[in-house]
Amino acid sequence: MAAAVPPLVLLAGMNCTADLWTDARFEGAVRPVLDRPSIDEQVAALLRDLPETFVLVGHSLGGIVGMALALAAPQRVAGLCLVSTNAKAPTDAQRSGWGGWLTALDEGVEPRALQDGILIPLLGEALVRERPELVERTLRMGEETGADRLRAQLRMQLTRTDLLSRITGLSMPTLVVSGLDDAICPPHFHTEIVSAMPDARLVTLDAGHLLPLERPREFGRLVRSWMSQQRLAGIVV
Repeated sequence: MAAAVPPLVLLAGMNCTADLWTDARFEGAVRPVLDRPSIDEQVAALLRDLPETFVLVGHSLGGIVGMALALAAPQRVAGLCLVSTNAKAPTDAQRSGWGGWLTALDEGVEPRALQDGILIPLLGEALVRERPELVERTLRMGEETGADRLRAQLRMQLTRTDLLSRITGLSMPTLVVSGLDDAICPPHFHTEIVSAMPDARLVTLDAGHLLPLERPREFGRLVRSWMSQQRLAGIVV
């Protein structure tokens, strides 16, 4: 009897939803939400709810959770794909920014409005100017995330610690995907991750932070090709 093929798990970043992955055509993938107030609690919830083994694709905060999960239970992660993310501890400026968003939420500002304030870092000036449909999808992801979930994600961000010094022990096949024009998680963040991990490959695409939304077909083909090379091609994608 053939061995069961591990499913694909997709973790979207902060103030994003499963729509981030829609056009990459990962049919049948599991798309959990990030809704716990700490990294440890989120990892525990995922390990409780997910299948015994899986391939994990994480974007931004989803990638950070993915690295923490892989460290907590490496035997359950058959492959890891890290997209537009950061393995380092937060800076004081990041902590201040997340605190400001928490205050804004408490004052009644909606997640869509907060997303609107960072459209250029998320998408870049050219896409904001030329791709109104991507702008609307980006804003709608914030709207659909909602204040309660975003508040939990911001609190989760505040519990982050350095992972870069710890991921050296992770040996599962890893694909790291960077956006050349990512202002939030620039390419050198991803070079650091690949340098730290023994079986990691780096690919940089001409895109910004919301890479799977901006370049979905190219991103989808890249992930499928990597899975095929790692003998994970039986996954329904």
